[in-house]
Amino acid sequence: MIKKLDLCNPILRYKENPIITANMVNKVWTDPKLQTITVHNAGIAEYNGKVIMLFRSHLRNGISVLGIAKSNNGLNNWSIDKKPAMLPCNKSDFFADGVEIDELIENERGGVEDPRITKIKETYYITYSAYHPTIAHRVRVSLATTKDFKLFKRHGPLLKTDMRNVVIFPEKINKKYYGLFRPNDNTNKHIGGIYKQIKIGSTKNIEEGNWNIIEQPVMLQNDGPSSFSDKIGPGAPPIKTKYGWINIFHGVRSTMDGNPYVLGVALHDLQFPERVKVSNIPILFPSKVDCIVKSDSYVHVPNVVFSCGAIRKDNGDILIYYGGNDTVMNVAITHEDILAELCNKYPQNPISGRPLYPLN
Repeated sequence: MIKKLDLCNPILRYKENPIITANMVNKVWTDPKLQTITVHNAGIAEYNGKVIMLFRSHLRNGISVLGIAKSNNGLNNWSIDKKPAMLPCNKSDFFADGVEIDELIENERGGVEDPRITKIKETYYITYSAYHPTIAHRVRVSLATTKDFKLFKRHGPLLKTDMRNVVIFPEKINKKYYGLFRPNDNTNKHIGGIYKQIKIGSTKNIEEGNWNIIEQPVMLQNDGPSSFSDKIGPGAPPIKTKYGWINIFHGVRSTMDGNPYVLGVALHDLQFPERVKVSNIPILFPSKVDCIVKSDSYVHVPNVVFSCGAIRKDNGDILIYYGGNDTVMNVAITHEDILAELCNKYPQNPISGRPLYPLN
């Protein structure tokens, strides 16, 4: 029986998942130092009639780099560029004026991870996590821009503070650019604390930074049985629809056997994006089919689905690109009508995480 999209099945997985694996990349990146063990957490954009995937890969030494794959339809027949697009930077890279180059080089030596891509006019803005090589859990989300996915200009950290997830809205709202931010705790637990909140901020110029982040979170999880109870963070850049800005985020719940990641959905007001409705019901839970690999292949983290990019089609369909177990890249389809209805019919209090609908 073929499932159809509805409130019980808000997402349908592509039947030919995974769409990209480390084995596919290794056939192209043949240099031993560039052999990878994962392909996941990819930013997505449309450029020159193709879908561009800016994917993250762990090298065998544990450092993450970013590579590019292209597809005509965003589903299959992916071609992988012969070399990584972004490695931890060095002085031969392209930097914006005023960037503290030595500091940025040091910030990135631990790896570059989890890119998100926002197109504004003819420029693609890429936020990515830069890992410090020696300071534990030191993550600075940095900015790069490109117009052709060949030359990347680095602008340095968005903020002088640790952040793990930052996504940028794709157009000005009330004469400002907006972004969603998830602070990064200095903790070994990776859950709880300020990992349980998403904040919103604005700036007049993305490249110059100067983000004004509102102190009160727009989404906050308190303790409870929620699938998002222990950690949340923005995933794909917000998608504009007639219902509002669709925000596909990730959530984590601590269990007796690990910390499963799920995907959730929220709906931000088009003119006042700090106003948000959050679906209390996740849209995707991890399963065995999200990480199909050969029996002798490495699997990085169990029970994880994680998205950094999605594309809306003219008919309202939304393709969500997500990593499975931080190991392979998958895609699933949904529709803006379904996602908006989940937020409207089954909401939670955005500041407590508690359901706002009766169960009986």
